[in-house]
Amino acid sequence: MPATSGRAPVKDLDHSPKRIFSLAGSAFIVLVAEPIFLLVDTAVVGHLGRVPLAALGAAGALMTLLAILGTTLQYGTTGRAARYFGAGRRDAAVVEGVQASWLAVIFGLIALGVGQVIAGPATRLIAGGPGEVADAAESWLRIAMFGLPGILLIAAANGWLRGVQDTRTPVRIVVLANIISAIACPILVYPVGLGLEGSAIANVIAQTFGAAVCLRAQRREQVPAKPDWPIMKKQLVVSRDLVLRAAAFQGSYLTAAAVAGRMGAAQLGAHQVGLQLWNFVALLLDAFAIAAQALVGAALGRGNLLAARETALRVTKYGAIAGLVIGVVFAAGWYVIPQIFTADSAVQNQAHALWPWLVAMMPIGGILFALDGVLLGAGDNAYVRTVTLLSALFGYIPLAVAAAVFDWGIGGVWAGLGFFIAIRFIAMTFRVKGDRWLVAGESR
Repeated sequence: MPATSGRAPVKDLDHSPKRIFSLAGSAFIVLVAEPIFLLVDTAVVGHLGRVPLAALGAAGALMTLLAILGTTLQYGTTGRAARYFGAGRRDAAVVEGVQASWLAVIFGLIALGVGQVIAGPATRLIAGGPGEVADAAESWLRIAMFGLPGILLIAAANGWLRGVQDTRTPVRIVVLANIISAIACPILVYPVGLGLEGSAIANVIAQTFGAAVCLRAQRREQVPAKPDWPIMKKQLVVSRDLVLRAAAFQGSYLTAAAVAGRMGAAQLGAHQVGLQLWNFVALLLDAFAIAAQALVGAALGRGNLLAARETALRVTKYGAIAGLVIGVVFAAGWYVIPQIFTADSAVQNQAHALWPWLVAMMPIGGILFALDGVLLGAGDNAYVRTVTLLSALFGYIPLAVAAAVFDWGIGGVWAGLGFFIAIRFIAMTFRVKGDRWLVAGESR
């Protein structure tokens, strides 16, 4: 491709297995930043007792809902930036990140304000009514929400950094932030004596630090930093489908948490342990999706449809292998792993009830997340949105509610999650086998 005005010559893009694993490794470290915050919290808080652990489960579900725009900023920015990068326009790719950062600040402050208003009623709803769990959850949530602007800024930065295939800067940012969290959380919870609230404070400190480092990396690119409303408007259009997709996920997770909360503190505590482990593993598998998103977007931006399809096939294979290996590890650790997070025998017994579903989801999850990344990298957001919404409305949510109505226990709640994964797996496989997602150009 000859150089044109506003473009830099681009050498042939690397879509080799080595490049895929480089991007996937970097993406994994970045993706697990927030879940690691919650995993550290779960391990530390779990030894405070059943009530604090259940409270963290309720508040953590709500915190994830409030941070929903972080996912859309990451995925939407990556796809758009990757196409510009593939076309030889790195400056335009970084500008996408600048405008996403403005959106992060705006929506982070809005989410903080809304969250403070709904914190009390929302935690009581998830916890099954007023009581010790609801009060503790509200206290944690009100503090943790001050980290929302930082969470969204980190998400926006990671979006454009992935798009330009920078594998080092995101890793440095999240490693430093997680070290801060891992050190501060146990200190604030135990020696300082802040208890559950100490874990929330540790998260806010780490997330704010990470956001500051992201902004510094952005300034080094020396691109215009002023708001550009036309670009932000386009990003919002792209984000629309991703918001609905993320809302389907969080609506499902909140329904499941509410059902588990009404079953009892032990069930909600076990659900918290299982869900955080699933989220952690899902992000490990989703690392291949991020690699696919960056490479597929760049290939389509360059007009190389063959490279886009070859990348899709390679990443799907790696995702399947990773999912199978993780499933075997979790099957072997069904008794030991829950003990890492809680010493409460009732919570451990409930975790054993959901464990078969957790293990069974791993292999198909590895393929599913890779296919998600392929379609999001191609900008096929509307299809991904529709499939996710239908899978939630006719799979996860009905089965989770049925588990409460028919007294299926926590295993029934997790059967709903398994069905949710299976429906999406079938639909995504069908789509990628066709050609409708292969659209070349700087934008879809």
